[in-house]
Amino acid sequence: MKTTVEISDHLLRRAKEHCAERGISLRELIESSLRAMLDPPKAKSPFRLKPFGFRGEGQIQHDWATIRELAYTGRGGAETDDHNT
Repeated sequence: MKTTVEISDHLLRRAKEHCAERGISLRELIESSLRAMLDPPKAKSPFRLKPFGFRGEGQIQHDWATIRELAYTGRGGAETDDHNT
């Protein structure tokens, strides 16, 4: 169906540039834009976190000095670092 619409000069220039860059016609741009605005978005299923678990004895309690030492071991910050021996 043919129809006439008024579009600002600036918007029409941008639309034509967009079409030229993508190798599509102005008609294709208008029709795809109308479809995108008028067709309801497809319902997405809600996000569900997959169940997971851990093996072992659980968390081991350490004091901050021990945690810091374990974190920096092998990275130049701990006394047990191989480079310092």
